Amino acid sequence: MTVTIDLVADLGESFGAWTMGDDDALLDVLTSANVACGFHAGDPRTMDATVRGCVARGIGIGAHPSFPDLAGFGRRAMDLTADEVRTDVLYQLGALHAFATAHGTSLSHLAPHGRLGNLVATRADYACAVVDAVEAFDPRLIVLAQDGELADHARARGLRVAIVAIVDRAYRADGTLVPRSEAGAVIHDRDALVARTVQMVTEGVVEAVDGTRIPIEADTVLLHGDGADAVGNARAIREALVRAGVVIAPVAEVLEARAEKESASCPA
Repeated sequence: MTVTIDLVADLGESFGAWTMGDDDALLDVLTSANVACGFHAGDPRTMDATVRGCVARGIGIGAHPSFPDLAGFGRRAMDLTADEVRTDVLYQLGALHAFATAHGTSLSHLAPHGRLGNLVATRADYACAVVDAVEAFDPRLIVLAQDGELADHARARGLRVAIVAIVDRAYRADGTLVPRSEAGAVIHDRDALVARTVQMVTEGVVEAVDGTRIPIEADTVLLHGDGADAVGNARAIREALVRAGVVIAPVAEVLEARAEKESASCPA
């Protein structure tokens, strides 16, 4: 049976005169983009240019909300209340929505960034806060998440969920990511990245740092765009998936294809 997968990366993470990654080159590889909304990175000019580039290539545009942590790139824990998380996420959705509207399109999904993205997998209060924001803004948005609290709460509210496979980050046996502060948390070897991506997508498993094979039913593959070899890695991963017979498509199409398969497999 044909496997369909979305390829997404975090884009629009430049700020002012400071540039992060080669977004233009990555846009030629991706089918979806998580766009920074100004809290961990991004600014109005960067957001405008990123949305314009996505529209020109037919790429799905998603909000990438964060803790309000420009200095720490959204990777530091902050002692926010659940209501602060809700209103911060809603604010960032609104900011990106303005640029999407200006370019004649709409948002397709939401994917929390950095430390917020890690915490919503384990903290029910933060997960509920993000779901509250999505429901209030547009319940048609797809929630991109790892397995955990955010995915569970979004499904319970009737929202569509796409599970993310993070190919360049090491996993623990419980399915959580190895913190960046620990050695080996980020995988740089291109051959290893390609092999583990193909295994995740075609076999539905990822090997944890202790050798445990963890099941993962991914709908989208996250390709980080902030490394020196990011574009080359992304191209190699896409080419390997195509050679393996995988269909590359935006996340909304992936979920539609999955729903059709599940419907066809159900007995009449």
